[in-house]
Amino acid sequence: MSAAEKVTEVSHHLEPLISDLGLILMTAGIAVLIFKKLKQPLVLGYLIAGFLAGNHFDFFPSVKDIKSVEVWAEIGVIFLLFSLGLEFSFKKLMKVGGTASITAVTQIVTMIFIGYFAGQWMDWSKMDSLFLGVILSISSTTIILKTFDELGVKSQKFAGIVIGSLIVQDIVAILMMVLLSTIAVSQQFSGMELMQSVLKLVFFLTIWFVGGIFFIPTLLKKAKHLLTDEMLLIISLALCLMMVGLAANVGFSPALGAFIMGSIIAETTQAEHIEHLVKPVKDLFGAVFFVSVGMLINPDTLFTHTWPVVILTFVTIFGQSMSSTIGALLSGQPLKQSVQTGMSLSQIGEFSFIIAAMGMTLNVTSDFLYPIVVAVSAVTTFTTPFMVKFSTPFSEYLSRKLPRRWIKRIERYSANTQAIKSVSNWQIVINSYLTQLVVFSTIILAAILLSSKYLLPMVNDFKYGNALGALITLIAVSPFLWALSLRRFAANEVSILIDERKYRGPIIMMFLFRLVLSIFFIGFLLNIFFSPKIAFLVLIVAIIVYFIFQKKLNGQYYKIEGHFLKNLNDREIAKVKKTISSLSPWDEHMAFFEIAPASNIAGKTLQELQIREQMGVNIASIKRGEFMINIPKAGERLFPGDEICVIGTDVQVKEFKTYLDQHEMDAPDDFIEPEIVLRQIELKNESYIGKTIRESKLREKTNGLIVGIEKKRKRILNPESDVILEKDDILWIVGDKNLLTDLVHN
Repeated sequence: MSAAEKVTEVSHHLEPLISDLGLILMTAGIAVLIFKKLKQPLVLGYLIAGFLAGNHFDFFPSVKDIKSVEVWAEIGVIFLLFSLGLEFSFKKLMKVGGTASITAVTQIVTMIFIGYFAGQWMDWSKMDSLFLGVILSISSTTIILKTFDELGVKSQKFAGIVIGSLIVQDIVAILMMVLLSTIAVSQQFSGMELMQSVLKLVFFLTIWFVGGIFFIPTLLKKAKHLLTDEMLLIISLALCLMMVGLAANVGFSPALGAFIMGSIIAETTQAEHIEHLVKPVKDLFGAVFFVSVGMLINPDTLFTHTWPVVILTFVTIFGQSMSSTIGALLSGQPLKQSVQTGMSLSQIGEFSFIIAAMGMTLNVTSDFLYPIVVAVSAVTTFTTPFMVKFSTPFSEYLSRKLPRRWIKRIERYSANTQAIKSVSNWQIVINSYLTQLVVFSTIILAAILLSSKYLLPMVNDFKYGNALGALITLIAVSPFLWALSLRRFAANEVSILIDERKYRGPIIMMFLFRLVLSIFFIGFLLNIFFSPKIAFLVLIVAIIVYFIFQKKLNGQYYKIEGHFLKNLNDREIAKVKKTISSLSPWDEHMAFFEIAPASNIAGKTLQELQIREQMGVNIASIKRGEFMINIPKAGERLFPGDEICVIGTDVQVKEFKTYLDQHEMDAPDDFIEPEIVLRQIELKNESYIGKTIRESKLREKTNGLIVGIEKKRKRILNPESDVILEKDDILWIVGDKNLLTDLVHN
């Protein structure tokens, strides 16, 4: 074959793919213009464009290769979920975790029963009805995400609950797919299969999250000065697709992998920049996805199965709305946010297609189920923007029309639920214990399994290869073995509970269980490399060595943990630095307040109070008895008697004082001058003139920090240590009050 013929053949193969993509983008572009002009949601325009560009109409140009379009659509889902992960990190999910979980589980359980009985009522088989129930229980992440974008409601509180619920739904959907496939093949329920799926999901999510946070922010940070926008985009998409491949290889949804990688990158300092770079790619393939969904709508199927489509559309819209609203109410949300949440989740989408297609592949469902599901999805996609729009006025209508005693009960229940969220010491201990147990066990087990799969075959043929392999693996996991067995958890709460006799036994058992589990892991590892007898002898030696070097293991572990926590909190730290750098020392000052014993904000975290977000003041420190907590983290709680130091302008501090008074704070009429103060000093001392800040030792002499210098009316904020001091410079120093006073007098 000549070169020209090869080129012709390649062109022939490429032509349908390129022409189809061009047709999709052209129809999407026209839809955008028309629906923007009509001020209607763009999702509807994409669906109509896809419906008209499908193979079902001869009077419009049609796509030639549906399979290629499905590939583009799958890529669209991946980038949409990746973008969602960038906006909704794991930390944000934790804020709505309990509420989202209760809402999602209530919706899923309710809709499975409603869908099953709806199928039975229409004389469908039991397997069709079971698949239908699961299909109707999962809302569409991509459709809701796009709708929230267009309507500009993503920043509202109910949107956070909705997105959190969708993520929980997707995770539960994966488990239900495993369960359905088991039931379809064996015709019986397998609790063991379900348990294995749950453990597998927890295992991989923990490994991906811990490993991702440990390595990826470091990689991006180290290469920051080398990365152009183009390279950063390529690396981000490469990481996304790598996680998609990993998720698919272990049996999870590719979309879940994309979301996980987005959530990991969301914890880096470059998350906003990456989100900005990815947005055009997301918009491009998102349009392809929604147009492709419209292409799946077959008018013949709609005509043949009109009544099932109509019935199931109403079941989906009203069933999803009511079950999600009830779930949100049960989780303690107010009526308005519960109704907004419920009406937003009133559709089915991409996971429903996957489950319906799985039923067809396994030959356990009827041929009509998939097209009916697509039709119901298309109709509910049309209604979703209107449901979101009308959720607020409908919630206000319900507030007016429902009996007053119902409204009072809902408000009382919501308030009581919020109050219950202040957890007891025992709950804190249990949560901390289980978190450490799961994380460390997962890391150790993953290292052992990787070693047995990759390291053991490499060293098996050498004389002392097994001993070398076991030693390398033991050294690698030894810091985590120390943390699993001896690291303290919830130290303050544990010491309080130990004083109460009834908790001593359970806490001692918890410590013993960790020790036994650590010994088990060491034995499990050695048993892979040695025979049982040799493994037992080596185990005894390993335990002795382990306890001899526990101080070194302690130090090594805390280095690893410090690196992980630094990466995890880098984005928040960068925001704090940015905020502090924008604070002018010429406008800001420090003030101290004490938390009163009867304060109703006592016991709440700084994250819950949102003090900086609401009033603009920064909490610089918390003094608790003899302990000082400098630059407290978002999870730090305020307790009665705490003395908090805030930094802000006169207006901000005054607003903060009013806020404290409204919350029954025992605030003084005048601000208490702190031991650490912000002071203005005019430089007259000859011994400092002509020296750099570093050479002057002013930081050491005041036990403080020079935050600003005024040089001949020119102001330098956060000066570097090599700035030269000149006569009549005005220095702004945060430092010890007494030391600063001595400096002024000298």
